Amino acid sequence: MTGAAQPAPGAGRPVPGRAGIGLRSQHHAAIERERPDVGWLEAHTENYFHDGGPAVRALERLRTHYPLSLHGVGLGLGSADPLDREHLRRVRAAVRCFEPSLVSEHACWTHVDGEHFNDLLPLPHTEEAVEHLAARVREVQDVLDRQILVENLSAYVGFAAAPLSEGEFLAALVERSGCGLLLDVNNAYVNAVNLGLDVEAFFGALPVAAVQEIHLAGHSRRRFGAHELLIDDHGSEVCPAVWSLYERALRRFGPIPTLIEWDNDVPALATLVAEANAAEARLRTVRAHAA
Repeated sequence: MTGAAQPAPGAGRPVPGRAGIGLRSQHHAAIERERPDVGWLEAHTENYFHDGGPAVRALERLRTHYPLSLHGVGLGLGSADPLDREHLRRVRAAVRCFEPSLVSEHACWTHVDGEHFNDLLPLPHTEEAVEHLAARVREVQDVLDRQILVENLSAYVGFAAAPLSEGEFLAALVERSGCGLLLDVNNAYVNAVNLGLDVEAFFGALPVAAVQEIHLAGHSRRRFGAHELLIDDHGSEVCPAVWSLYERALRRFGPIPTLIEWDNDVPALATLVAEANAAEARLRTVRAHAA
């Protein structure tokens, strides 16, 4: 990674309260060529750990035209194993190189006894888990010398012993670590259907000022015997129920930066831009009502 590169013109610009899209390698050339009217781009941090190469060079060019967010999936903040210092060093190098306005990770665990799982696994909503996660978030923020945002997860089973609600758990994390929150509205909807989450209570428990970014994505339905689950697979358009929930989120948290996530069966760039435009229209409505 070209960590010694000079700051790009526009690098480090604040991510605006507009709709952005997730940056995927198959769209690098089209975004450079077409310069779609989206508010910002979000890149997966781990995709840019290497030194040089076409992907890194593309991101270095694109960050001169769009505000940038880096979204990580590999730190496993809630894992019992010690933080992977080499992974964290690479995150720090990416942050210093690309100068994103927002940096985010997940409220999850991903590994134990050195064995890594290819998933973002939920934590029990207990005081002990809050303390553990908050200590790890503080450690990461100290190394990066900046605040990070922590995202709520989708889940398919609940914990029998969970004295805190998900909203209370995340609010306590904010209070004890100083982090911000990335609110994934699709994850909240998936949990409402799968686990009976009260979304209004979930939104109501989150400190408004802490929520600095929203994710929107698609999900699929799968049947397991007599049970049907929603699977957070980021492989389709945002469904009407999630759009409705997004509108409720905007009424509580305001017109904050909103990302369209699409990681599987990635469509043409025009489809992502159309989804971003749909989010942008809702953001404009909220801004107009606030004026």
